Order: sequence, then C-alpha cells, then structure tokens
Amino acid sequence: MYILLIITGIIFGIIALILVIALFVKKDYSIRKEINIDKPISEVYDYLRHLVNQEKFSKWVMTDPTMKKTLTGTDGNVGFIYAWDSLNKTAGKGEQEIKSLETNKLIDVEVRFEKPFRGLAKTLFMLESNSENQTKVIWGMDSKMNYPMNFMLLILNMEKLLGNDLEVSLKNLKDILEEK
Repeated sequence: MYILLIITGIIFGIIALILVIALFVKKDYSIRKEINIDKPISEVYDYLRHLVNQEKFSKWVMTDPTMKKTLTGTDGNVGFIYAWDSLNKTAGKGEQEIKSLETNKLIDVEVRFEKPFRGLAKTLFMLESNSENQTKVIWGMDSKMNYPMNFMLLILNMEKLLGNDLEVSLKNLKDILEEK
C-alpha cells in the first residue's frame, strides 16, 4: 500500500511540475518556408489563391484523398471556405477560409481545426517577384497552443515537424507550376 502511495505521489508531482512549467512556456509559434518558382508572379498568384488547388500540392490536404469536402462560396475570392472531414486521424476535420487577398502579393487564409484537436492558425502565402519569370513564394503559419498544451512546444520542434511538410508541399507546388 505504501508503494502505491509513493507512485501516486510521484505521478501527481510530475503532473504538477508540468503544469507549473507550462505557465512559463511560450504559447505562440511561427514557421516560414520559401521556394523560388520559375513562373511569373501573376501565374503563381492565380494558382495559389484557389484553395482547391491545394489538393494537388499540399501534403496535409493530400493526406486522405477520400475525405469529405464541402466548398462554400467562390474559390479564389475572400470568404471562400474549404471544409474537410476525414476518418483518418492525421487529416482530421476542419476548414480553411480566405480572409484577404492582395493581388500578386498575399493570400491570407485562416485554418480552423476541429479534430483531432481544436486549433486556429493563420497561414499566409507571400509572393515576391525575383524577375519577370521567377517568383519567390513564402508560406507561413502562425498559431498557438493554449495552456497547458503549450508544454508540448518544449518537446515538439514545430519548425521541424511542420516545416518539413511545408517544404514538401512547396516542392510539389514548384513541380506543378513549372510543368505548365
């Protein structure tokens, strides 16, 4: 019985320590990845602003090709919503909405996750013209993890975890656009 009390005390102590540490851990994280695409900025922008095109290049959207999708509004315009629902826990359930557009400069998308966890992320595609026929695409994601889940930011390297997926997706985007 005494050993059981000690084990229980240790478990509660570890949980208490984690909760205290989480009070001092940052909650926000930000990731940026970029690639140069040998296409004019207008062509890259026109492709990216249509969220349905992510089905061809985004590693996350391609996780489950059989997921249920609901499209609301006119793709490529502010207010368009691309919702998904998947039995695949990696894909989960959520939606993304075009919040603002700046022609040939910026595509601002809000991503709202429902499953496997609730969350909110701001994703940006920022475009810069390197030359008449080359465009730099910067894909950024800004989000946060609320207390006490923010403790996970000490364990998970979000830059590496999500950054690798962004790099794969940007490489897919480059391949698609440069084949046109």
